[in-house]
Amino acid sequence: MVNAVYLHIPFCDYICHYCDFNKIFMQGQPVNDYLEHMDVEMKNTLDRFPTNKIDTIFVGGGTPTALNEEQLEKFLKDVQDRFGPYVTDKLEFTMEANPGSVTPEKLRIMKSYGVNRLSIGAQAFQDSLLTRLGRGHSVEEIGEIVQMAKQEGFTNLSLDLMFGLPDQTIDQFSETISRALELGITHVSSYSLQVEKKTVFYNQWRKGELPLPTEEAEADMYALLISRLEEAGLSQYEISNFAKEGFESKHNITYWKNDEYYGIGAGAHSYIDGVRRANAGPLKQYMNRIDENGFPYMDDNVLTKAERMEEEMFMGLRMREGVSKQRFEVKFGQPMFSVFGKQIEDLTSKNLLQDTGTHISLTEKGFFLGNEVFQEFLTID
Repeated sequence: MVNAVYLHIPFCDYICHYCDFNKIFMQGQPVNDYLEHMDVEMKNTLDRFPTNKIDTIFVGGGTPTALNEEQLEKFLKDVQDRFGPYVTDKLEFTMEANPGSVTPEKLRIMKSYGVNRLSIGAQAFQDSLLTRLGRGHSVEEIGEIVQMAKQEGFTNLSLDLMFGLPDQTIDQFSETISRALELGITHVSSYSLQVEKKTVFYNQWRKGELPLPTEEAEADMYALLISRLEEAGLSQYEISNFAKEGFESKHNITYWKNDEYYGIGAGAHSYIDGVRRANAGPLKQYMNRIDENGFPYMDDNVLTKAERMEEEMFMGLRMREGVSKQRFEVKFGQPMFSVFGKQIEDLTSKNLLQDTGTHISLTEKGFFLGNEVFQEFLTID
């Protein structure tokens, strides 16, 4: 049974130089028409794949807060009408929010429709780096959005921070961590820059115009991140995520535990009944498919048992607690060691994995070499 919902708002007021998510510059786009089609997709999805309980809702983008107040209220009302009958008392309802695109009125609208967690795209606390990233906000506006959110009663606040940026120094990243902690947030998601195709940064990289820190410098930034946040009471519960006790992202844990979820909107992905589906990304194509078929699916990928077991391992190992041996056996009818015994033994001998008795998890060394570990679980014939 599906208990989680992801909804995608692809519109942006500006396009960041590193972003390869499905997004589109907002000006001149059929925003209202798109929201109507999202509502149809929600209805049709629930009709085809019913549920009786929703524990988490996550609205990402793009920039969901690029919607104006009227559009935001229409969208959230549709979400409430469709999924509201199934939400639990402990619902985690997250919206991504960008500094500079949030107003007190938008926050009040979110609060009135049950949003209780904000994921704020800060990225850095130096205006020079924000400009380099193509962000449309200032450092000052990061503080402003946090204070506005607190004034409107939001207590579950996450900041996104990036490291390994062009010309970024470890001192700058240390300052970013300090400034973030001064804001009194409850959660941090922090990722190293990945240069993806079809981005401004990729074009600069191909021309030799993207001066990135060395691998050693990036590893030092990651080590600093872990130690500074742990000292401040934000425990690392996943490779890139840190939280005060009780403020871990329930929605993202759905992904890492390889549980199923709805994906609504252009370019969204879903995982239902062992099938991964990808929605059409371009707006016109997304809306046309809904008009013609009721659903915007581009393809259905029916996972084999071997593929589901692989995913269970390389997704679950991202978490500090690792993968439960009992859960694996219940889920797949086979002991974990009967399937992945050799990989676990080899990685344990390299001090990358450990057996805690109930779980298989990364060691401290393994956290720095996660990709090397995950690749070992993509070997089932």
